[in-house]
Amino acid sequence: MYKLFYAEGSASMGIRVLLEELRVPYELIKSTINMDEPRPSEQIEINPNGWIPVLIGDESIYEAAAITIYLCDKHSSVGLAPKAEQNTRGLYLQTLVYFSNSVQNAFQLTYYPDRFSHNTDGFESAIKRGISRLYETWKVVDDQIGKNVWVLGDEFSAVDIYLFMLTTWLKQSIGHPSVQEFPNVARIAFKVARRAATKRVYGSPLSIDG
Repeated sequence: MYKLFYAEGSASMGIRVLLEELRVPYELIKSTINMDEPRPSEQIEINPNGWIPVLIGDESIYEAAAITIYLCDKHSSVGLAPKAEQNTRGLYLQTLVYFSNSVQNAFQLTYYPDRFSHNTDGFESAIKRGISRLYETWKVVDDQIGKNVWVLGDEFSAVDIYLFMLTTWLKQSIGHPSVQEFPNVARIAFKVARRAATKRVYGSPLSIDG
């Protein structure tokens, strides 16, 4: 039984979809993405940054990309990630790290400009740069996918779940690009949205902004 510290609208939703796809038992522990609200003490002990997702299994671990790699390796028989000897393993790791380090960082600039500026004078600049980075980083992902059926090729993987999760954060109302501006990304995101595991977490019918 896994324990997942969880809040709606956060990266923990993607991890929950992954747990559903893996068909492993788990318990949700309510948390929040609001840093001004109290969070479970056990969560803070594991991740002193106070962020989610945090997963407790045989080990306690945080960071969505790390949890994804951990779970897929623990349950490798399900086949949601390439094994070390497969020629797509490097692309799998590269893409997860790019999602985490580059795409998510662009989102943070737009949603949490206070993390990038000591005063409110810098917030507008941070948000504008975040929006331009979203255009840049999603274009890289879209080009990488090309004509592939899924992100890594012909096989569905945890990377596709991660991509879908990130697309749900795109909000045109605050200046983000539409997912439709990246047709390969949109094509895969909508396929993931139709999967039973995704519907169990995100609900159905599901709409992706843009």
